[in-house]
Amino acid sequence: MPNVAVSPEVSIAYESFGDSGDPPVLLVMGFGAQLLGWHEDFCRALADRGRYVIRYDNRDCGLSTKFDEHPVDMGEFIAAVGSGDLPTALAMVPYRLRDMADDGLGLLTALGIERAHVVGASMGGMIAQTMALSSPDRVLTLTSMMSSTGESEYGRSSPEAQAALFTPKPADREGYVAAAEKELVWASKRYGDAAALRELAAASHDRSFYPAGIGRQLGAMVLSGSRADALRELRVPTLVIHGLDDTLIDPSGGKRTAELVPGAELLLIPDMGHDRPRELWPELIDAVVSHTG
Repeated sequence: MPNVAVSPEVSIAYESFGDSGDPPVLLVMGFGAQLLGWHEDFCRALADRGRYVIRYDNRDCGLSTKFDEHPVDMGEFIAAVGSGDLPTALAMVPYRLRDMADDGLGLLTALGIERAHVVGASMGGMIAQTMALSSPDRVLTLTSMMSSTGESEYGRSSPEAQAALFTPKPADREGYVAAAEKELVWASKRYGDAAALRELAAASHDRSFYPAGIGRQLGAMVLSGSRADALRELRVPTLVIHGLDDTLIDPSGGKRTAELVPGAELLLIPDMGHDRPRELWPELIDAVVSHTG
Protein backbone atom coordinates (compact mmCIF):
# COMPACT_ATOMS: atom_id res chain seq x y z
CA MET A 1 0.00 0.00 0.00
CA PRO A 2 1.45 3.43 -0.94
CA ASN A 3 2.68 5.75 1.77
CA VAL A 4 3.60 9.35 0.92
CA ALA A 5 5.09 12.27 2.84
CA VAL A 6 2.55 15.08 3.17
CA SER A 7 4.77 17.25 5.39
CA PRO A 8 8.23 16.95 6.98
CA GLU A 9 6.65 15.24 10.01
CA VAL A 10 3.86 13.13 8.55
CA SER A 11 3.50 10.32 6.02
CA ILE A 12 0.05 9.08 5.04
CA ALA A 13 -0.92 5.59 3.88
CA TYR A 14 -3.60 5.55 1.20
CA GLU A 15 -5.29 3.45 -1.44
CA SER A 16 -7.07 4.52 -4.62
CA PHE A 17 -9.80 3.03 -6.80
CA GLY A 18 -10.89 3.80 -10.34
CA ASP A 19 -9.59 6.00 -13.12
CA SER A 20 -7.40 8.92 -12.03
CA GLY A 21 -8.96 10.92 -14.86
CA ASP A 22 -12.37 10.82 -13.16
CA PRO A 23 -13.46 13.42 -10.57
CA PRO A 24 -11.49 12.74 -7.36
CA VAL A 25 -13.35 11.86 -4.17
CA LEU A 26 -11.33 11.87 -0.94
CA LEU A 27 -12.82 9.68 1.81
CA VAL A 28 -11.91 10.76 5.35
CA MET A 29 -12.31 8.21 8.14
CA GLY A 30 -13.36 8.78 11.74
CA PHE A 31 -12.06 8.46 15.28
CA GLY A 32 -9.63 5.59 15.80
CA ALA A 33 -10.65 3.91 12.54
CA GLN A 34 -8.35 2.87 9.72
CA LEU A 35 -9.07 3.37 6.04
CA LEU A 36 -10.61 -0.11 6.16
CA GLY A 37 -13.67 1.60 7.64
CA TRP A 38 -14.46 2.66 4.08
CA HIS A 39 -15.19 -0.86 2.85
CA GLU A 40 -13.31 -1.85 -0.29
CA ASP A 41 -16.55 -2.89 -1.98
CA PHE A 42 -18.09 0.51 -1.19
CA CYS A 43 -15.06 2.26 -2.70
CA ARG A 44 -15.17 0.12 -5.83
CA ALA A 45 -18.91 0.69 -6.23
CA LEU A 46 -18.36 4.44 -6.04
CA ALA A 47 -15.47 4.19 -8.51
CA ASP A 48 -17.71 2.23 -10.87
CA ARG A 49 -19.98 5.28 -10.92
CA GLY A 50 -17.21 7.37 -12.46
CA ARG A 51 -15.28 8.65 -9.47
CA TYR A 52 -11.59 8.39 -8.62
CA VAL A 53 -11.82 7.28 -4.99
CA ILE A 54 -9.05 7.75 -2.42
CA ARG A 55 -9.22 6.39 1.13
CA TYR A 56 -6.47 6.95 3.69
CA ASP A 57 -5.33 6.45 7.27
CA ASN A 58 -5.40 9.55 9.44
CA ARG A 59 -2.26 10.30 11.44
CA ASP A 60 -1.93 8.14 14.57
CA CYS A 61 -3.87 5.33 12.93
CA GLY A 62 -3.27 2.42 10.58
CA LEU A 63 -0.04 2.68 8.62
CA SER A 64 0.34 6.48 8.78
CA THR A 65 2.73 8.37 11.05
CA LYS A 66 2.37 7.75 14.80
CA PHE A 67 3.14 10.34 17.47
CA ASP A 68 4.62 7.99 20.05
CA GLU A 69 6.69 10.76 21.59
CA HIS A 70 3.49 12.39 22.88
CA PRO A 71 1.71 9.80 25.06
CA VAL A 72 -1.79 10.76 26.17
CA ASP A 73 -3.62 9.05 28.99
CA MET A 74 -7.30 9.21 28.05
CA GLY A 75 -8.42 9.09 31.68
CA GLU A 76 -6.20 12.01 32.64
CA PHE A 77 -7.23 13.97 29.55
CA ILE A 78 -10.94 13.48 30.16
CA ALA A 79 -10.48 14.42 33.82
CA ALA A 80 -8.63 17.62 32.86
CA VAL A 81 -11.31 18.65 30.36
CA GLY A 82 -14.11 17.75 32.77
CA SER A 83 -12.62 19.86 35.55
CA GLY A 84 -12.04 22.81 33.24
CA ASP A 85 -8.26 22.53 33.41
CA LEU A 86 -7.75 23.42 29.75
CA PRO A 87 -4.04 24.38 30.03
CA THR A 88 -3.27 20.83 31.19
CA ALA A 89 -5.46 19.33 28.47
CA LEU A 90 -3.92 21.53 25.77
CA ALA A 91 -0.42 20.58 26.84
CA MET A 92 -1.21 16.87 26.42
CA VAL A 93 -2.21 16.92 22.75
CA PRO A 94 0.33 17.66 19.99
CA TYR A 95 -2.08 18.50 17.15
CA ARG A 96 -5.61 19.65 16.29
CA LEU A 97 -8.18 18.89 13.60
CA ARG A 98 -6.60 21.59 11.43
CA ASP A 99 -3.38 19.55 11.33
CA MET A 100 -5.35 16.44 10.38
CA ALA A 101 -7.13 18.43 7.66
CA ASP A 102 -3.74 19.58 6.35
CA ASP A 103 -2.71 15.91 6.12
CA GLY A 104 -5.62 15.20 3.77
CA LEU A 105 -4.91 18.28 1.68
CA GLY A 106 -1.23 17.33 1.64
CA LEU A 107 -2.16 13.90 0.32
CA LEU A 108 -4.07 15.51 -2.54
CA THR A 109 -1.03 17.67 -3.30
CA ALA A 110 1.27 14.65 -3.27
CA LEU A 111 -1.07 12.92 -5.73
CA GLY A 112 -1.09 15.94 -8.04
CA ILE A 113 -4.75 16.73 -7.33
CA GLU A 114 -5.52 20.43 -7.10
CA ARG A 115 -9.19 20.14 -6.08
CA ALA A 116 -11.33 17.24 -4.88
CA HIS A 117 -14.74 16.29 -3.57
CA VAL A 118 -14.27 15.56 0.15
CA VAL A 119 -16.45 13.07 2.03
CA GLY A 120 -15.91 12.63 5.77
CA ALA A 121 -17.63 10.38 8.31
CA SER A 122 -17.87 11.08 12.06
CA MET A 123 -14.54 12.67 13.11
CA GLY A 124 -13.74 12.45 9.42
CA GLY A 125 -16.70 14.77 8.82
CA MET A 126 -15.16 17.25 11.25
CA ILE A 127 -11.85 16.98 9.40
CA ALA A 128 -13.61 17.39 6.05
CA GLN A 129 -15.43 20.48 7.33
CA THR A 130 -12.09 21.88 8.47
CA MET A 131 -10.58 21.26 5.02
CA ALA A 132 -13.43 23.18 3.39
CA LEU A 133 -13.13 26.01 5.91
CA SER A 134 -9.35 26.36 5.72
CA SER A 135 -8.93 25.75 1.97
CA PRO A 136 -12.23 26.26 0.15
CA ASP A 137 -10.35 26.67 -3.13
CA ARG A 138 -9.30 23.00 -2.91
CA VAL A 139 -12.68 21.47 -1.98
CA LEU A 140 -15.10 21.09 -4.88
CA THR A 141 -17.88 19.80 -2.64
CA LEU A 142 -18.19 18.75 1.00
CA THR A 143 -20.14 15.76 2.25
CA SER A 144 -20.36 15.64 6.04
CA MET A 145 -21.68 12.27 7.19
CA MET A 146 -22.79 11.32 10.74
CA SER A 147 -20.85 14.29 12.12
CA SER A 148 -21.34 17.57 13.98
CA THR A 149 -20.18 21.16 14.39
CA GLY A 150 -18.01 21.00 17.50
CA GLU A 151 -20.76 22.62 19.61
CA SER A 152 -21.22 20.58 22.77
CA GLU A 153 -25.00 20.93 22.82
CA TYR A 154 -25.46 19.18 19.46
CA GLY A 155 -24.70 15.62 18.39
CA ARG A 156 -24.38 14.24 21.91
CA SER A 157 -23.75 10.55 22.50
CA SER A 158 -26.12 8.41 24.50
CA PRO A 159 -24.62 7.18 27.79
CA GLU A 160 -24.54 3.62 26.43
CA ALA A 161 -22.76 4.63 23.22
CA GLN A 162 -20.27 6.79 25.09
CA ALA A 163 -19.49 3.94 27.49
CA ALA A 164 -18.87 1.55 24.58
CA LEU A 165 -16.65 4.08 22.81
CA PHE A 166 -14.40 4.74 25.79
CA THR A 167 -14.15 1.22 27.20
CA PRO A 168 -10.64 -0.01 26.31
CA LYS A 169 -10.65 -3.01 24.00
CA PRO A 170 -8.60 -6.12 24.81
CA ALA A 171 -5.16 -6.21 23.19
CA ASP A 172 -5.33 -9.87 22.18
CA ARG A 173 -6.85 -10.55 18.78
CA GLU A 174 -9.63 -12.83 19.99
CA GLY A 175 -10.77 -10.41 22.68
CA TYR A 176 -10.49 -7.42 20.37
CA VAL A 177 -12.65 -9.07 17.73
CA ALA A 178 -15.26 -10.16 20.26
CA ALA A 179 -15.44 -6.67 21.75
CA ALA A 180 -16.40 -5.22 18.37
CA GLU A 181 -19.96 -6.41 18.92
CA LYS A 182 -20.38 -3.66 21.53
CA GLU A 183 -20.53 -1.23 18.60
CA LEU A 184 -24.01 -2.54 17.83
CA VAL A 185 -25.16 -0.01 20.42
CA TRP A 186 -24.80 2.75 17.83
CA ALA A 187 -25.42 0.71 14.68
CA SER A 188 -28.55 0.51 12.55
CA LYS A 189 -31.33 -1.13 14.52
CA ARG A 190 -32.54 -2.91 11.39
CA TYR A 191 -29.28 -3.71 9.62
CA GLY A 192 -26.74 -3.89 12.45
CA ASP A 193 -24.39 -6.75 11.61
CA ALA A 194 -22.26 -8.31 14.35
CA ALA A 195 -20.42 -10.52 11.84
CA ALA A 196 -19.41 -7.49 9.77
CA LEU A 197 -18.16 -5.70 12.89
CA ARG A 198 -16.07 -8.73 13.86
CA GLU A 199 -14.68 -9.00 10.33
CA LEU A 200 -13.61 -5.35 10.31
CA ALA A 201 -12.10 -5.67 13.79
CA ALA A 202 -10.07 -8.72 12.77
CA ALA A 203 -8.75 -7.00 9.64
CA SER A 204 -7.93 -3.85 11.62
CA HIS A 205 -6.12 -5.77 14.37
CA ASP A 206 -4.07 -7.72 11.83
CA ARG A 207 -3.14 -4.58 9.87
CA SER A 208 -2.27 -2.23 12.73
CA PHE A 209 -3.36 -2.54 16.36
CA TYR A 210 -2.50 0.86 17.81
CA PRO A 211 -4.64 2.05 20.74
CA ALA A 212 -2.09 4.70 21.73
CA GLY A 213 -3.28 7.02 18.98
CA ILE A 214 -6.85 7.19 20.26
CA GLY A 215 -6.13 9.64 23.07
CA ARG A 216 -4.41 12.10 20.75
CA GLN A 217 -7.21 11.94 18.17
CA LEU A 218 -9.78 12.47 20.92
CA GLY A 219 -7.83 15.47 22.13
CA ALA A 220 -7.70 16.92 18.62
CA MET A 221 -11.50 16.71 18.39
CA VAL A 222 -12.26 18.10 21.84
CA LEU A 223 -9.73 20.92 21.80
CA SER A 224 -10.45 22.17 18.28
CA GLY A 225 -13.66 23.76 19.54
CA SER A 226 -16.74 24.91 17.70
CA ARG A 227 -16.82 25.51 13.95
CA ALA A 228 -20.26 27.14 14.09
CA ASP A 229 -19.27 30.72 13.21
CA ALA A 230 -16.99 29.60 10.38
CA LEU A 231 -19.62 27.22 8.97
CA ARG A 232 -22.04 30.14 8.66
CA GLU A 233 -19.60 31.67 6.17
CA LEU A 234 -18.84 28.50 4.20
CA ARG A 235 -19.63 28.73 0.49
CA VAL A 236 -18.61 25.21 -0.59
CA PRO A 237 -21.57 23.12 -1.87
CA THR A 238 -22.42 20.90 1.09
CA LEU A 239 -24.38 17.70 1.61
CA VAL A 240 -25.06 16.54 5.17
CA ILE A 241 -25.97 12.88 5.70
CA HIS A 242 -27.07 11.47 9.05
CA GLY A 243 -28.71 8.25 10.17
CA LEU A 244 -31.78 8.56 12.35
CA ASP A 245 -30.63 5.54 14.43
CA ASP A 246 -27.32 7.20 15.35
CA THR A 247 -26.71 7.19 19.10
CA LEU A 248 -22.97 7.97 18.99
CA ILE A 249 -23.48 11.35 17.32
CA ASP A 250 -27.14 12.24 17.69
CA PRO A 251 -28.88 13.38 14.47
CA SER A 252 -29.04 16.88 15.95
CA GLY A 253 -25.36 17.12 14.96
CA GLY A 254 -26.18 16.68 11.29
CA LYS A 255 -29.25 18.89 11.46
CA ARG A 256 -27.23 21.66 13.07
CA THR A 257 -24.49 21.39 10.43
CA ALA A 258 -27.03 21.74 7.61
CA GLU A 259 -28.72 24.62 9.44
CA LEU A 260 -25.46 26.58 9.65
CA VAL A 261 -23.99 26.05 6.17
CA PRO A 262 -25.73 28.29 3.62
CA GLY A 263 -27.56 26.23 1.02
CA ALA A 264 -26.61 22.87 2.53
CA GLU A 265 -28.70 19.84 1.63
CA LEU A 266 -29.74 17.55 4.51
CA LEU A 267 -30.34 13.85 3.97
CA LEU A 268 -31.68 12.01 7.02
CA ILE A 269 -31.69 8.26 6.49
CA PRO A 270 -34.05 5.92 8.36
CA ASP A 271 -32.54 2.59 9.46
CA MET A 272 -29.00 4.00 9.47
CA GLY A 273 -27.04 4.39 12.68
CA HIS A 274 -23.42 5.39 13.17
CA ASP A 275 -22.54 2.96 10.41
CA ARG A 276 -22.95 2.40 6.70
CA PRO A 277 -24.93 -0.85 6.34
CA ARG A 278 -24.39 -2.60 3.02
CA GLU A 279 -28.15 -2.50 2.47
CA LEU A 280 -27.98 1.31 2.36
CA TRP A 281 -24.96 1.60 0.07
CA PRO A 282 -27.07 2.23 -3.05
CA GLU A 283 -28.75 5.23 -1.40
CA LEU A 284 -25.48 6.58 -0.01
CA ILE A 285 -23.61 6.15 -3.27
CA ASP A 286 -26.44 7.71 -5.27
CA ALA A 287 -26.36 10.72 -2.91
CA VAL A 288 -22.58 11.16 -3.17
CA VAL A 289 -22.56 10.73 -6.96
CA SER A 290 -25.39 13.23 -7.36
CA HIS A 291 -23.70 15.76 -5.06
CA THR A 292 -20.31 15.40 -6.76
CA GLY A 293 -21.77 15.50 -10.27
